[in-house]
Amino acid sequence: MSKLKPISFRELVSKLKEFDFEGPYPGGKHLFMIKGNERITLPNPHKKEISTDLLIRILRQAGVKREDWAK
Repeated sequence: MSKLKPISFRELVSKLKEFDFEGPYPGGKHLFMIKGNERITLPNPHKKEISTDLLIRILRQAGVKREDWAK
């Protein structure tokens, strides 16, 4: 399995757009992105990076494999 590292909010959004997700859109307390019928919740943008644990949960929710993410 490929090793994941913490990333910024901008990097996360940019990379998800490469996987055909649209957004981010405002929705309640958190932003979200959509792809077809899939809707993934994003963490609120902070100055800190998104941890690998949270990134793994987001990728699982988005249906993106670690191998594909690392490309």
